[in-house]
Amino acid sequence: MRHSALSLAALGLALCSCTGIDALRPTPTPQHSDNSTEDRDTVAAVVMANTFQSMQHLVQAAPAEQAEIVAAARESYERSPQGGAKLRYALLLATPGHPARDPLMAQKLLRELTAQPEALLPLERAVTLIALAQINAELALKADIDRLQKSEEQHTDHDRGAAMQRRLQVELDENARLRKQLEDAQAKLDAIANIERNLTQRKSGNEGGQP
Repeated sequence: MRHSALSLAALGLALCSCTGIDALRPTPTPQHSDNSTEDRDTVAAVVMANTFQSMQHLVQAAPAEQAEIVAAARESYERSPQGGAKLRYALLLATPGHPARDPLMAQKLLRELTAQPEALLPLERAVTLIALAQINAELALKADIDRLQKSEEQHTDHDRGAAMQRRLQVELDENARLRKQLEDAQAKLDAIANIERNLTQRKSGNEGGQP
């Protein structure tokens, strides 16, 4: 038993020191057997170490290689949509810094895993709970930011509408003032024209009445 644990530990060290291309290989789902708790924990540690290395490599890789890493994890999950393969895919989807990141899908998968604890080893269950708490906090914060932005946009739209209404009212008032001035000027012109017409008529009448 001690020899088995040491062998698995050595395997874990080898996996942690593998090159970038090894991160593309999906982690095999650990086989549940009658081994001791120590052996199961060692298996889980090896699997999670490889997964964490893939997450780190995913952040640092070029876009094409990022797509390959996520695609490999997705294929492994589709072949065996449970347990470690599901957790690995969820963790890669939750990892920031790559185009295929999908926190909503990661949240869904992690929630499904918490509802099926028997499909995971103890260490995997702990990682699932921590990852789900982190993604829940991130999505809750994003929802709060979206609400604040929407509220600010609505407030801004209201202020913009109020400002436009004020400008419109100022223009209407100015037009009314100009129209009143025009009417007053026209009335004065009409009065002057009427006076001139009366004077002309009076003058013509006086000239016609002379012998």
